Amino acid sequence: MNRYLAIDIGASSGRHIVGWREDGGLRTKEVYRFPNGAREEGGHLVWDVEALLREVKNGIGAAKRTFSDIRSLSIDTWGVDYVLFQGDRELLPVYAYRDSRTEDVIAQVHEKLPFSELYRRTGCQFQPFNTIYQLYADKVSGRLDKATDLLMMPEYLLYRLCGVRAREYTNATTTGMVSAQTGEFDEEILKALGYPKSLFPKLSRPGTVLGEYEGIQCVLCATHDTASAVEGIPMEGNEPYISSGTWSLLGVKTPKPMTDPASEKANYSNEGGVGYNRYQKNIMGMWLVNELQKELCPDRPFGEIVKAAEASACQILVDANAPEFFAPASMKSAFDRAAGHRLKTEGDYFRCAYRSLADSYRAALEELERNTGTTYGRLYIVGGGAKNTFLNRLTEEATGKQVIALPIEATALGNLKLQMENIYKTALPAGRG
Repeated sequence: MNRYLAIDIGASSGRHIVGWREDGGLRTKEVYRFPNGAREEGGHLVWDVEALLREVKNGIGAAKRTFSDIRSLSIDTWGVDYVLFQGDRELLPVYAYRDSRTEDVIAQVHEKLPFSELYRRTGCQFQPFNTIYQLYADKVSGRLDKATDLLMMPEYLLYRLCGVRAREYTNATTTGMVSAQTGEFDEEILKALGYPKSLFPKLSRPGTVLGEYEGIQCVLCATHDTASAVEGIPMEGNEPYISSGTWSLLGVKTPKPMTDPASEKANYSNEGGVGYNRYQKNIMGMWLVNELQKELCPDRPFGEIVKAAEASACQILVDANAPEFFAPASMKSAFDRAAGHRLKTEGDYFRCAYRSLADSYRAALEELERNTGTTYGRLYIVGGGAKNTFLNRLTEEATGKQVIALPIEATALGNLKLQMENIYKTALPAGRG
């Protein structure tokens, strides 16, 4: 029997899940899980890539001890972050997207290429941590002058396993530098910003076999975790989805990128899918609740937190996507300011957070329907947030849609699905090649 290993790494944890076909269905078993998180170093937030690699290898070892017939593996992670090289040596540190180093360079980038032009060319939503801005911070600091290569995070980990460097399409579309027309890096953007063209070669597609690690094939899945998550949703027809984790990724499949002014104004992104475009928006997710829990009641299980939120009568809403919630020193203080110091109990804080998340889903979904000219009846929710029945109920009430919550490891399932197909995907969505 052929078995396959999905290594799915998020900003707060990673997991190794083995999958195989049996009795006409897909069976899975989690064999390893580990914590992840950025650490502070020299006043910046950075990733410990050596620790990540150790955990990846530890998990592969656990998978091999459980199953002796693993045919292939692949890795997906969050987008935008990368590792620079000087020859064969990593240029450390590897900065995390929540670091504030881009604050002073965003305006400089937009002086050379106004955001409206960037959006027209790429369809990538504005986020202060997009790779395009992180690289300009590297340029200003002089780090980019030393760089001879660049790999996004999952590409880097796969390279450390099998020794082959590749650049995968779906993750590349999170950089803000991939053309909506060609599906390759936009040479005009690279030229305008003075980025070395050699760092941005032709992109590979999900299904590409790279090499081997300890007798296991290393394959490119859709290495951006949301791209794999969308592949893993057992969806009837084409309906909007939310991949609910630290962030909430709300979107829908479209035949081609939408780079019109309305999409730009709504800050919707166009990112790579497997044969389609993902028209989606990064909005706040469980980060709000997780940070409140750490500060208010670190030893209280989430089941009790949800009950307290349900019992609260608080009707206060805040803008869940406001900048003050992005990386505050104190999430409680951020809520206090936004709510006018009217939150009194722990239940009030969590009820406000959950209701505000549901309201942000409503607003984003209304934008999506206006921009696509389509009214949808269902909303699929996958990921960690799908397990929260209270939030799902609030979302159904706020959006008026039938919420189909699937508390499944959709990202790992999509990762496994693409390995099992093991097809070199040459077809691009219309408008991306």
